Amino acid sequence: MDPVDLLLHPVRLRIVHAMSGGRTLTTAQLSALLPDVSKATLYRHVGLLAEGGLLEIDGEQRVRGAVERTYRLRRARAVIDAETAASASPDDHRRAFATAMATLLAEFDAYLDRDADPARDLVGYRQHAIWLSPRERAELIGELRDVIVSRMTNEPAPDRVRHLLSPILFPAESPGDPASGHRP
Repeated sequence: MDPVDLLLHPVRLRIVHAMSGGRTLTTAQLSALLPDVSKATLYRHVGLLAEGGLLEIDGEQRVRGAVERTYRLRRARAVIDAETAASASPDDHRRAFATAMATLLAEFDAYLDRDADPARDLVGYRQHAIWLSPRERAELIGELRDVIVSRMTNEPAPDRVRHLLSPILFPAESPGDPASGHRP
């Protein structure tokens, strides 16, 4: 299965998120992290991710007569590259966005089902309308990328909690729209 097709499924994308940061986890440990996903579903999707090369086996041990595998994310394979994204059709982008939103909703529901305290956790889901020229948009993206990438190398630690950050940026209007306020 193509890596893009593997990533465009909410459960598989949640597994990829859970495996981030250099973690090595068994399916039992993943099941504890994703308690809202049935064990059968989780095992099936871990198998697909392993067959597709997004997860690799880090180790094996015998547990009660069965072999328990520990998996590691192959981060370089778990990314949709810029060339693939640029060549995607509008329907491909709709599918990718719908998957991202379904995954985000599932992750947020799972968060709320735990000992959630959005105020304590500084949970945010604000949207801001901003006016940008093409140059300003490129600068903003570069600045955000610098801030985010500098923290993506953080590995799990006792004082760290995995967070999801989902920046979304798209034009809400076309420059030529009469109501946009843009005057040629």
